[in-house]
Amino acid sequence: MDALADGNHTEVTQFILLGLTDDPILRVILFMIILCIYLVTISGNLSTIILIRISSQLHHPMYFFLSHLAFADMGLSSSVTPNMLINFLVERNAISYFGCAIQLGFAAFFGTVDCFLLAVMAYDRFVAICSPLLYFTKMSTQVCVQLLVVAYVGSFFNACSFTICVDSLLFCGPNRVNHFFCDFAPLVELSCSDVSIPAAVPSFMAGSLIVVTVLVIAVSYIYILITILKMSSTEGRHKAFSTCASHLTAVTVYYGTITFIYVMPKSSYSIDQNKVVSVFYTVVIPMLNPLIYSLKNNEIKGALKRELSRKIFSW
Repeated sequence: MDALADGNHTEVTQFILLGLTDDPILRVILFMIILCIYLVTISGNLSTIILIRISSQLHHPMYFFLSHLAFADMGLSSSVTPNMLINFLVERNAISYFGCAIQLGFAAFFGTVDCFLLAVMAYDRFVAICSPLLYFTKMSTQVCVQLLVVAYVGSFFNACSFTICVDSLLFCGPNRVNHFFCDFAPLVELSCSDVSIPAAVPSFMAGSLIVVTVLVIAVSYIYILITILKMSSTEGRHKAFSTCASHLTAVTVYYGTITFIYVMPKSSYSIDQNKVVSVFYTVVIPMLNPLIYSLKNNEIKGALKRELSRKIFSW
């Protein structure tokens, strides 16, 4: 940061993350809980990626995107959780200005990838149910790669908007961030410069992204619902609903959380409520996604049983 000291102000070169609580007993309890969640997150998502790669029955566009969703979930959790765990063990958790910007950038990047992929997966289900005969044409390998490139490139630009705007802010006073990671809003509150434009640009980018992806998901599922209601077979309806159940659950949990954080007025909830919801968004949801898809998806459960049986008999 190129901010210069002005008068009695001192240039801020590091931030102090206040974390979730000051209670020493509660810190130990939360450390154990979040450590377990993080280990389950990494093992669960990594297992999902490996299972999709080694099981030929899962070499379909839907699972191609699911493997990248698992990768994004690991990235989102890893950008926040390790530093949060350190915060529980030390009295004063300091993070450099550069480290703070990097953490914010990675959290914004992987969180945005999740948004894009959930929208792409909704479109994939729309094509599979509404145009089953053209599915492998409309969702060819080339199309899947193009959709994935759009997701990653769009996420990169969104993350850049956050880090560039933070870099443009001047910090010359308090450096105590009332959060467990370098989130954008708490950093803006500490700035001693004009925050009108730097705060508006990321908000516009994030808001636009949420609106566009929600529209894609909503329109996809409206057409899916219309198609399912037209089916004469009860078995066909049940199968179509079952293929969408896991994705709908993931969408509801994820978008319900980020809507609370990024869409609802800040005056409608406290800092402590924001912290709790942020924990759910950055730590708990990445753990839930592999559980949601494994428990509600018969193809994944079948592939897992086949691979486990193969390993057992090969011994």
